[in-house]
Amino acid sequence: MTRPAARRLPVRAATSAGGVVYRRRGARVEVVLVGRAAQRLWALPKGTPESAESIEQTALREVREETGLEVAIAQRIGSVRYWFALPQEGVRVRKVVHHFLMEPIGGDLTLHDEEYDLVTWIDIREATARMSYANERSIVERAATLIAAASADAPPELRGEQPAPAADHADAAT
Repeated sequence: MTRPAARRLPVRAATSAGGVVYRRRGARVEVVLVGRAAQRLWALPKGTPESAESIEQTALREVREETGLEVAIAQRIGSVRYWFALPQEGVRVRKVVHHFLMEPIGGDLTLHDEEYDLVTWIDIREATARMSYANERSIVERAATLIAAASADAPPELRGEQPAPAADHADAAT
């Protein structure tokens, strides 16, 4: 017996941008997560572009609005793609979210908007355990790799370590 063809919902494309804001605390790396206590939700700050806004401009604005922090983009992390349905609108949505590694340059977490009721710094390893979405956890894991790679090239004092004592080469010439 042949099944009737399922009605295919039209597809709408959607784009968002945001980032992983990080800071170093000695040997630790912390990132900012946003959350909603009632839903037990923890996520990365992100949002939808406004008219004529670039992806980078969107990421900077959304992070500022949702976290209260002024940030600078250090580098691109990558994008995640996923699908969801909006049955009330009769569409399926194909969404792409662009993520950037970001460093705070000002602001304060208390200045965040009302979209999320929780905004906090958390150790990067704890963040991946707490986060609600697997695709965002993978972005934080990529960010950790990028941060570690950048740290390997940095002088020891910038990695939260003591520099090695200078070798005394006075006897080497004899």
